Amino acid sequence: MTRVALIHALAHSVAPINIEMARAWPDCERMNLLDDSLSADLARNGRGLDAAMDQRFETLAAYAENSGAQAILFTCSAFGPCIEAVAAKRPHMPVLKPNEAMVAEAVSAGGRIGLIASFAPTLASMPAEFPAGVDLVTCLAEGALEALNQGDLEGHDALVVQAALHLQQQGCNVIALTQFSMARAQAAVQRVLDLPVLSTPASAVRLLRQRLS
Repeated sequence: MTRVALIHALAHSVAPINIEMARAWPDCERMNLLDDSLSADLARNGRGLDAAMDQRFETLAAYAENSGAQAILFTCSAFGPCIEAVAAKRPHMPVLKPNEAMVAEAVSAGGRIGLIASFAPTLASMPAEFPAGVDLVTCLAEGALEALNQGDLEGHDALVVQAALHLQQQGCNVIALTQFSMARAQAAVQRVLDLPVLSTPASAVRLLRQRLS
């Protein structure tokens, strides 16, 4: 049986990818590793993605590989360079950033791409994952993550919808929800926008299966 390690830096990312894996790839064995201090420390320390953060990601990846994982999917999009460093040391196995597949889909849609995040560091690191010259507009769904942390699911979704409407007004042709924790808001956004609305879990699972086939 294929074993995939899912490594999370936000507790809210765990359910969306596990639900999608169970739906789209039920015979895959999932191994979940959560260190929610990663996102807390990044938001607090002001040092950005430094060597210490790289080492923490490498430690998690090594543990996953030594536990029999044949692939690793990271689910927090604020840590792209750390994930790239992990992947560079493992050419023998798929190591995916959370947004790789969604980025490709958004770019193929063409036009202006609107990125929504509820965790501000994501908007600092993620634009670099797009090809040069792509027309990007970013928007922070201010307060959405705090609402999710307090169990206010409807409040979270409403703030994401508000951000999506703002991006539509900026002329965006496609909306990308950049965090696994935001996938739950996709349906709410789609109800009010006549634009493609992309979320990360489904795209990530499709790409992972392709890489392992």
